[in-house]
Amino acid sequence: MNIAMVGLGRMGGNMVERLIRNGHTCVVFDRSQEIVKKYEAKKATGASSYADMVKKLPTPRIIWLMVPAGVVDQTIHELVPLLSSGDVLIDGGNSYYVDDIRRAKELALKGIHYVDVGTSGGVWGLDRGYCMMIGGEPAIVKHLDPIFATLAPGIGNIDRTPGRAVKTGTAEEGYLHCGPNGAGHFVKMVHNGVEYGMMAAYAEGLGVLHSANIGKKHSEVDAETTPLRNPEHYQYDLNLGDIAEVWRRGSVIASWLLDLTAISLVDDPSLKKFSGRVSDSGEGRWTIKAAIDEGVPVPVLTTALYERFASRGESEFQDKLLSAMRFQFGGHLEKPTGG
Repeated sequence: MNIAMVGLGRMGGNMVERLIRNGHTCVVFDRSQEIVKKYEAKKATGASSYADMVKKLPTPRIIWLMVPAGVVDQTIHELVPLLSSGDVLIDGGNSYYVDDIRRAKELALKGIHYVDVGTSGGVWGLDRGYCMMIGGEPAIVKHLDPIFATLAPGIGNIDRTPGRAVKTGTAEEGYLHCGPNGAGHFVKMVHNGVEYGMMAAYAEGLGVLHSANIGKKHSEVDAETTPLRNPEHYQYDLNLGDIAEVWRRGSVIASWLLDLTAISLVDDPSLKKFSGRVSDSGEGRWTIKAAIDEGVPVPVLTTALYERFASRGESEFQDKLLSAMRFQFGGHLEKPTGG
């Protein structure tokens, strides 16, 4: 199929390469023309502007946006005057599903179809393929199936789920039409909320193991320090890289995230490359908002999000206020950071 890709970052560029490898024709645009030239060398057709990109596509046009959620509306605003009735816009980033519902209604008035695709796979997707959660009109999603089938990982060597021996739909291939507009990003939103929780669980568990030798360390004895009552219980110098590795093999908590954790501990056992500042791009917050609206308790996902806030120093004010209150009621003096 003929498709244009707007945004050639970590995922967009690899998606173009995967599509071209499998016989699709790609027109590409990025704010950086240097990046466009890079993909021209990989047999993509470069475009110097949105107008140039639109001219190079046969109608009805298919345009995939792979840009940050914060610039999707502006990108659509610039593209719409160049498009025709019957054209298809795909948002493959991490937009808020509520925005998808609005956009689809607005674009429908102009005869333009909108499809939201929650895309998971990161920098590994070029070779592994991308898991895609799709929202949109059934006929349009079906029309786009060759693109989704190419980008998806396929069944691969993953065993079929017991009781699901007969193939139904495309879920086993790694992509799924979840429902009408917004459904794709709704499912991806919750996917990312779950991801936050899983990542936090691995990090916290390995953190406990990392400190399992605390009994060997000097512990101050003063009114501001909780005493370690049984230091002999914490005398373990554990190899976290080996533990992550053994967990990968036959363990109930094995996963691709654990695979990536094991790689990280091989590459940089002390994690010196990282400061510990953990970003969030919105999906965790939106998942919690949906859970509140639905009345569904999600304490693990909520705590995982708050942990990210704290990692960025966003708890500094209340931490200082807690310290100030302790000083006021008990004359407690702060110990030096790290003490």
